[in-house]
Amino acid sequence: MSPCGEGSLPLAIRIWLSSAGAATTQVIRMLRENPDAAEVHVYGTNISPLAPALAACDVSEVEPHRVSNEAYAEFALDFCRRHAIDVLIPPRRLDALAPHAEAFAQAGTRLMCSPAAAVGVLTNKARTYEVARAAGVPVPPWLVVSDGDGLRSAAREITEGGGTACIKPAGEYSAFGFRILDDAPLHMKDLLAPARPLASVGAVADALNRAADRGETVPEFIVMPYLDDPEVSVDCLSAPGGSMVTCIARSKDGRYRHLLDDPAVTAIARRLVGHFGLAYLSNVQLRQWRGRPVLLEANPRASGGIFQTAFTGVNLPWAAVRMLLTGHPGPLEPPRLGGRIAVTETVMDVGAVQPAIPGQTRADTVRPDAVTAPRPAGLPLA
Repeated sequence: MSPCGEGSLPLAIRIWLSSAGAATTQVIRMLRENPDAAEVHVYGTNISPLAPALAACDVSEVEPHRVSNEAYAEFALDFCRRHAIDVLIPPRRLDALAPHAEAFAQAGTRLMCSPAAAVGVLTNKARTYEVARAAGVPVPPWLVVSDGDGLRSAAREITEGGGTACIKPAGEYSAFGFRILDDAPLHMKDLLAPARPLASVGAVADALNRAADRGETVPEFIVMPYLDDPEVSVDCLSAPGGSMVTCIARSKDGRYRHLLDDPAVTAIARRLVGHFGLAYLSNVQLRQWRGRPVLLEANPRASGGIFQTAFTGVNLPWAAVRMLLTGHPGPLEPPRLGGRIAVTETVMDVGAVQPAIPGQTRADTVRPDAVTAPRPAGLPLA
């Protein structure tokens, strides 16, 4: 880290964005176009050497895939030492990294992560619901299953209670594994409509039983009602200990996002962030159950859509980096709420496609202005 005084930013900052996904390119621009005009060098890794986000980084490498938590933590510590990383912002493998925050600090790296105890709970959706309900956060009904008989019984209980049953892995799998359980026969209108993630109760139950019969590891699944729209995502910035600095809620409506001024929604996020003591960037997702917002899931990390908050005039990723390095997020204007934005596809010039290799530098082959993202301020709201 470059020399700096107490509470001030270094002149140049090396930021590692691990598991860099497609939306990372948007965050990179927000970090580079920071209000402090600090010089930012971006390091990126992904399990795929051809991940497009790596082309937007100054230095990129391939990270290990399907390794133990211990092996991944060793890789991360080695990466930080080799590249003298100042800030590590991980969207995945938090359970591998959070217990080693002190080791990263000794290596000169600030790990942007909530306490290991909170990460351990929030990477299990069933445990999240249990703790959140005890803390007074509204949650939907749910049951945990791991075999065919349990799945059939849980789906029947949800259906008899007036809901449409759905299933998803209880662990941290993002949206992977989600299915709406529907035994109704298909009609022509179903075949002509956009595809939905449907599966019959029998097919899922049989899949669980076959896996068990073959000796495969069967994870726990949550069966719960399919919750009503709108889905609301609350991007949160909080100090260590869970004190909320600011939060921005956005509802999803197809390709549109509504930037909400909804105290009831943000109150739920504040309660949850405070109870778990979440630090820096986190995300709380809500949906409707019987006319009221309830917790869908909570993530002790930034959401993939955090770049959308730039349209409120607040640069959340940079404020989090600043807080991590100096203890203060810097001056933040109240977010501009009430507007509507559209999420569209963009393209970026990655030059000749070359696989990332350890230590490969991209800065000489990729133009920084090839990365497109909303600017934090000065844009009209649709």
